[in-house]
Amino acid sequence: MPTLVRWHIEMDFHEGSSKTRAAVLLRLPDGTELRAHGHASKHPNDDLQTRVGEELAAARTLNDLARQLLAKAAHDIEESTHVPAHPAM
Repeated sequence: MPTLVRWHIEMDFHEGSSKTRAAVLLRLPDGTELRAHGHASKHPNDDLQTRVGEELAAARTLNDLARQLLAKAAHDIEESTHVPAHPAM
């Protein structure tokens, strides 16, 4: 099956002593760029597991990005149909 379209996503992580922050940039073929952010906090009594912090921060960041994509899709539908759109997750 040939690739019809490709989306480019960049995700960066910034590790602190007790926080992991993630940021994502999504470039869509129409030129739209969406940016999303998320974080995870480590409790002082928890073992240092940077992978877990990255996973949580990434999940929260991608959740933010998903919500932005739904809002963009609703806007695009409404522009075309002139009817309110409410796409669900």
